[in-house]
Amino acid sequence: MDLFTAMRIASMGMAAQRTRLEVSSSNLANAQSTRTAEGGPYKKKNPVFSEVKASTFEKALDRVSKKLSGVQVSSIQTDNTAGPRLYDPGHPDADKDGYVNMPNVNVVTELTDIMATSRSYEANVTSMKAAKEMINSVLSIGRNG
Repeated sequence: MDLFTAMRIASMGMAAQRTRLEVSSSNLANAQSTRTAEGGPYKKKNPVFSEVKASTFEKALDRVSKKLSGVQVSSIQTDNTAGPRLYDPGHPDADKDGYVNMPNVNVVTELTDIMATSRSYEANVTSMKAAKEMINSVLSIGRNG
């Protein structure tokens, strides 16, 4: 594998993690939204990751590169499971029995997902920096040699 392929794979991972962070942030921001434009409470969104074969973004492949792959967000799906029902007869979205349908977003889960996303993003940044340093080392050998 050449170093530019490593950088492309890391950048694909960073882009996927950025989307994952945006989705988790949206879920967290809407954790108390009981009314949406579609009607009803906010429904949690989940990014769906899919593999991207190296051959789709790399022209000249050697034997090692053929086994490599990147990642992308192929879609963002809505979780249609029901959220909790809270008894709050004074809430403007309460039904006739005084219950409010809440979003199916678990704040702790979203915060944990945000931390995991951050760590994954950092790992991709670290691998990209390592590839950049190796490229710079090769170039300096060429200048000094």
